[in-house]
Amino acid sequence: MKAPKNRRVFIIGYGAATPLGQNFNETWKRALRGETGFTKVTRCEVESLSNVVGQIPDWDPMALDFVDGKEAYNWNADFIILTMAVCREALRNSGLEMDDTDIKSRTACLIGSALNGTDSFRIAMDHYINEGPLKISPYLLPNLCANLPSSKAGILLGFTGPIFSPQSACASGNHAIGIGARMIRDGDCDFVLAGGVDTCIMPEIIHGFANMNATIKIDKNDRAYNDPSQASRPFSIDRKGMVLSEGCGVLVLAAEEMLKSYGLSPKAEVLGVGWTSDAFHFTKPNPGTIVKAIHDAIDDAGISPEDIQYINAHGTSTSKGDSTEIECLKTVFGKKLKGIPISSNKSQIGHTLGASAAIEAALSIEGMQKGYILPTVNHIPDPKLGDIDIVPNTARRQNYDCFLSNAFGFGGTNCCICFRGVS
Repeated sequence: MKAPKNRRVFIIGYGAATPLGQNFNETWKRALRGETGFTKVTRCEVESLSNVVGQIPDWDPMALDFVDGKEAYNWNADFIILTMAVCREALRNSGLEMDDTDIKSRTACLIGSALNGTDSFRIAMDHYINEGPLKISPYLLPNLCANLPSSKAGILLGFTGPIFSPQSACASGNHAIGIGARMIRDGDCDFVLAGGVDTCIMPEIIHGFANMNATIKIDKNDRAYNDPSQASRPFSIDRKGMVLSEGCGVLVLAAEEMLKSYGLSPKAEVLGVGWTSDAFHFTKPNPGTIVKAIHDAIDDAGISPEDIQYINAHGTSTSKGDSTEIECLKTVFGKKLKGIPISSNKSQIGHTLGASAAIEAALSIEGMQKGYILPTVNHIPDPKLGDIDIVPNTARRQNYDCFLSNAFGFGGTNCCICFRGVS
């Protein structure tokens, strides 16, 4: 194999669809105002106290100009058309146009997911049980394929570089960014659309998370009972579990020399990546390997812990997960942690599973450009977590130039990335 080119990698654009909005700009504006995107589930019926979720507001694939009735019927795994829309938004935001053969062939797409086309399988099973085997769609199998969102985005947008799906549960978005950055660094491609997607609002998934005690159960005594916006509360003393959400986030990565060649403006640099696995338990975190992932990201970036000015936490709002993350951060940063702002976007958009890390990276990069740190809303301090600055309840005007973004997933998969601003 050829020697790596050791190129620097920059973020030039991004797109997102979240419970706060159908696109990134809507999401950003509402996040900055401290709003949340939580409601009682309307997409389906459930018999559970875990009935508050994050749904993309007014999402309708048929409203997209590239979707007709046949397209929507055949591609009934929602993560496919959603990814196509967000990839298009991300490219438009980046200023990169697929009008050159070299650009097309040197652009890759890596979109990770935790659950893939589960909704399409659900539809097929309903047809099988109620109408018979001949009513199962011939499109079922491609709807289930993890690479199909990237594939269909390529068909829509015209790129022909590598497409695949990094599969690492709730760390998938960060793994996509990390692998994409490595591919550009080594010279495998010049541009990468990297991110994650999950469309998980369906009864079986909602009940499954509830039965494993991962999502919040809201009884009459819970403060979210009459106000669903308070359901997700990372690092709060009364945190009781995550809020399940759907969403998609895509970042456009570019090699440094491509910026000048195509007149592109960088928003941030991918500075360092650290990834480990726990070899411990399929849901319980292993502090030692999480600490190593953070250390490795900082070391790969060629900086020291003192250079980190903000931490975008994984912060799911589970009791064990939040406390373990803070303990790991204390191990890495020591007493200086109390001077580093920490916040969790999941307090506003919930846990979008494989999409979460990509959405959170985009929000933090936007904040870095505009001089804001988004808040951890719904916060009531937990004395057991100690003296930490979790940017409670409202966005903060603060400049920062280097931040750490954490992502951890089922199966004990960890991926942490350091990003740096550009002047």
